[in-house]
Amino acid sequence: MQPCPVGSPSTAVVNRWYRAHARDLPWRSTTPWGVLVSEFMLQQTPVPRVIPYWTTWMDCWPTPAGLAHATPAAVIRAWGTLGYPRRATRLHEAARTISNAYGGEVPDTYENLIALPGVGDYTANAVLAFAFHKRTTVLDVNVRRVISRAWRGEQHPPAHLTTIERALADSLVPTTPHAASTWAAASMELGAVLCTTTNPQCTACPLTDTCAWNTAGQPKSTHTTRRQPTYTGSDRQERGRILALLRAHDTLTAAALEKDATNPEQHIRARDSLLADGLIATTGRHLHLP
Repeated sequence: MQPCPVGSPSTAVVNRWYRAHARDLPWRSTTPWGVLVSEFMLQQTPVPRVIPYWTTWMDCWPTPAGLAHATPAAVIRAWGTLGYPRRATRLHEAARTISNAYGGEVPDTYENLIALPGVGDYTANAVLAFAFHKRTTVLDVNVRRVISRAWRGEQHPPAHLTTIERALADSLVPTTPHAASTWAAASMELGAVLCTTTNPQCTACPLTDTCAWNTAGQPKSTHTTRRQPTYTGSDRQERGRILALLRAHDTLTAAALEKDATNPEQHIRARDSLLADGLIATTGRHLHLP
C-alpha cells in the first residue's frame, strides 16, 4: 500500500494533543542522564513498572559518576525484578564511559551516544530528542504503529523496519528542533495510550477523522505481528529465580541454588548463561553477585 499524502494526518495535531494530555512521567523533566536511565529501563518494560525503579535509581545515583563508582553487585540489586538484567550492567558500563571519556556529561551527538555500551540506534535518537531537543527520527513500536495506521492505512507495521517505512518516518519529522522533539514524544505517547496494539481508542484520538486506517474501516493487517516469548517456564524465569536467591542470600552453593529448580538441565543452562554474562560469579564452591 502506498503512503497517504503527507499532510492528511497532521503531526502538528498530534503535538497539540500531547501538550494537553501527556502523562506526567518523571523522566520528562530531568537531566540527560535521567533520560538515558529511563531509556535503558523502558526497553521491553511497561512504564508503571519502571517509575518506582527509576525514582529509586536516580535518588541513589543522580549522576553517571555516582553509578560508575558503584559495585556491579549493587547495580544488579538495584535493578531488582525489572527483567533483562544485562541492561543494568550495560548501563553501569555506559556510566563509566561517560565519566571517563566525557567528563561525566551524557554526550549530545549520535556518534558518541551510539558508541556507549548498551546504546543502539533507537536509544541514541531518543536521548537526542528527549534530553537535548534535537531534530531526529525516533522509532519505537508505538511510533511505528501510529505511522502505520494513520499514514499508511495498515493495522500493524511490518515485523522488521523497512526502507520505505523509515523514509516515511523521516519525512514526517517537523523542521524545527522543538517541534521535532515534541513529535517524537507525542507520537510515542499516542501509540502507548490510545493507538494501542489491541482495542485502540479511536474516538479519543486526535487523528480519528484523518487516520487512513480508521477511515478505511480498520482493515485487518497483512503483517504477522511478533509475539513475546512466554516467560513462565522459560530460561529467563530460571535466571530471575537464581538472581533473586543471590540478592536475598549474598552467597549460596551450587547445590543450594539448584535445590528448588523444576528442571535441572534448564537450571544449569540458566546458571551458566548468568556466569557468561557476568551477572553472577563464583568463589570456590559458592556463587554470588559480582
